[in-house]
Amino acid sequence: MNPKNHPYITPPSVVSQIAQLPSLGMTEIRALWRHLFCADTPTHSRPFLERRIAYRLQEIEFRKVDHNLIDRNNRRIKNILETGQNKKRDRNYRPVAGTVLTREYQGVIHGVLVTTDGQYDFQGRMYPSLSMIAREITGTRWSGPLFFGLKPSATPKAASKKGVRR
Repeated sequence: MNPKNHPYITPPSVVSQIAQLPSLGMTEIRALWRHLFCADTPTHSRPFLERRIAYRLQEIEFRKVDHNLIDRNNRRIKNILETGQNKKRDRNYRPVAGTVLTREYQGVIHGVLVTTDGQYDFQGRMYPSLSMIAREITGTRWSGPLFFGLKPSATPKAASKKGVRR
């Protein structure tokens, strides 16, 4: 199946397509199945077919290829095979599109959605970096990846002073 010629790559709304599945006739369901899966329906169970079609529609809509991520992963795999060791993550680590980052700050839980274009959706506004969102939340400059727990603090927490004599 050629994805470029596929009519479900950029549908107006996946939700509306899924919502109309129960109103389709069984003949239309089977035709849609053949179109999406390039095979005949494996069963006559309508609920099964509707669930799998709904999943496939979402899979097609939200499957975006990030070539930079693929290249970075291939380099890491090659390095692991050659050295037998896994080095730390790249500094420019970005969560996968669709990931929701949450952080509780001063009793309020804040959620950020990672978008497919590499930006972040916070309260309906788009931001190019997590640091801008962390600053919006706290009012002070923060490392966004640190604020949302994507990377550890550069300075380890001080050892407990319990039992330490001077």
